[in-house]
Amino acid sequence: MAKKEGSVMNNDDSQRPSIVVGLENGITIPDSVKPLFYGIEEEQIPVSIRKINVNDTVERAYQSALASRLSVGIAFEGDHFIVHYKNLKESQPLFDMTINDKKQLRILGANAARLVKGIPFKEIANR
Repeated sequence: MAKKEGSVMNNDDSQRPSIVVGLENGITIPDSVKPLFYGIEEEQIPVSIRKINVNDTVERAYQSALASRLSVGIAFEGDHFIVHYKNLKESQPLFDMTINDKKQLRILGANAARLVKGIPFKEIANR
């Protein structure tokens, strides 16, 4: 399951169920964000990237959740990360955090995957 770049940066927009990371056009995934993807992968949940042209990060995460067959969407801007679930109100994401620590970012990714699996979250240090 651990194909490095292929699975981490899966741009294939097929119908495979996955957590959707929404990006604005012209934005690429910086290396500093890759631990988020590794956390999702270690929980063995697929992740895909989709272009969602919405300026507001919370709204982009919500639109990503709506686009996800697993109902979980993620958006980020710099070190501000949003994890959203489609059954929540758009203005109330599950996680709304500023993270600049690779370990904590990996845990956030794992927690997004754990939402799909329905198992308890890992603890993230409060920032």
